[in-house]
Amino acid sequence: MSQQEKYRVVPLQPEHRTEWERLFAGYAAFYKVDQTPQMREVVWQWIFDPGHVVKALVAVDAAGKPVGLAHYRAMPRPLRAVTGGFLDDLFVEPGLRGKGVVQALMDALADIGRAQGWATIRWLTAEDNYRARSFYDRIAARTAFLTYEMKL
Repeated sequence: MSQQEKYRVVPLQPEHRTEWERLFAGYAAFYKVDQTPQMREVVWQWIFDPGHVVKALVAVDAAGKPVGLAHYRAMPRPLRAVTGGFLDDLFVEPGLRGKGVVQALMDALADIGRAQGWATIRWLTAEDNYRARSFYDRIAARTAFLTYEMKL
C-alpha cells in the first residue's frame, strides 16, 4: 500500500469540528497568525454555507481522525476567460509530514478541479517554507508573479 493510500480525503463534516479546529489553529500558529475561536467559527460557517465560495477537505487516517486540511475555492481568471481553483490553506499534522497526506489532499483537490472544469489550481506559500516548496516544485510550476497586499 502506498503512503497516500493510508489516508482518505473527504469533504469536511460536522463531526470533524474538534480536529479541524486543532488543525486550523496549528496552521495559524505555523504562519504566526493570531487566530481566535471566533475567527474559526466564521470560517466554519463559511464552509457549511452553500452560498459561500470556501469549501474544505480533510485527510483522515485509518481510524477516521482528520490529520490534514485543505480550504479551497473556485477562482475566475478573466484574462484567460477560465475558472481555476485557489488553495487558501493546507496543513498537515507535523508528525505526519512526508507520509503522503499532502499528496492525498492535492490529488483529491485536482480531482475536484477536473470535475469542475477548472483550468488550474493556484496557491501561495511563504518564501521560507522550504519543505512545502520542495513538494510543490515536484507537482506544479512556480509562477513569475509577486503577491501584494493592501491593508484596508
